[in-house]
Amino acid sequence: MWPASPAPAASVFAALGDETRLGLVARLASDGPLSITRLTAGSAVTRQAVTRHLEVLADAGLVHDSRHGRERIWELDTTQLSEARRYLELVSQRWDDALERLKRFVE
Repeated sequence: MWPASPAPAASVFAALGDETRLGLVARLASDGPLSITRLTAGSAVTRQAVTRHLEVLADAGLVHDSRHGRERIWELDTTQLSEARRYLELVSQRWDDALERLKRFVE
């Protein structure tokens, strides 16, 4: 059954469609909650740019931040990512079903 609206999944896909944001999600997934300082270490991307990218990810529900003293610590939130994955699985199942019908028709 299709979700009522594809909008939540679409916002996740849009947010992940940028190489920098996808890299930030991967980094948070592998290294856990991180500060902007740690997220930008070894990168040519400025702290301000990373902050803007994180805000886009937060708007899509993929990350959230918390204050620890003067630092904002960013953490991955997999809820929306799981919903987007479920949407892709539904699309994949529909394709599999369509291909199976085509195969039966051709045979």
